Amino acid sequence: MNIEEQIGIKIRELRNQNGLTQEELADRTELTKGFISQLERGLTAPSVSTLADIVECLGITLAEFFKEDDNQQIVYPREDYFEKVDHNGNRVEWLVAKAQSMSLEPILVTILPGQSMPLDKPHEGEEFGYILKGQIYLHYGNNVYTVREGDSFIYPTDRDHWISSADDSESQLLWISCPPNF
Repeated sequence: MNIEEQIGIKIRELRNQNGLTQEELADRTELTKGFISQLERGLTAPSVSTLADIVECLGITLAEFFKEDDNQQIVYPREDYFEKVDHNGNRVEWLVAKAQSMSLEPILVTILPGQSMPLDKPHEGEEFGYILKGQIYLHYGNNVYTVREGDSFIYPTDRDHWISSADDSESQLLWISCPPNF
């Protein structure tokens, strides 16, 4: 087996352990699903920087990727966070990069005034949020709730749901999805 195939197999195993589809990994790494597919089949070799981006999204470092040791990380410093900014300037920060393989996933969400996060269709699990700054509208099924700084919310994810800005300044919340699904 050549090095490209070994790398591809390990990426596929880590992606599956994290419960990600090829499309989800492609989205988080800003690569194409086709490239991820070719990579996992050993048909192409990533650059070192591309491999570093991929393994970071899978919750590990390059050193850990090539290391056979199985130590569990407990503390996640800020430089380990993975961040994505959408076309409206809203920011999502995955606070524990490898949370996809855990039972919950903590995320820091920053919503700009007048903006909203995408609609989330019903799925398995529960979601919890705590408003750190500003206020939001929580759209849950046919209901809309105003959630202010210092308030929290929790709900089963069995209905359409999303959040939007309810403030004229930036709003920020800690979002916990169980199981990971953001």
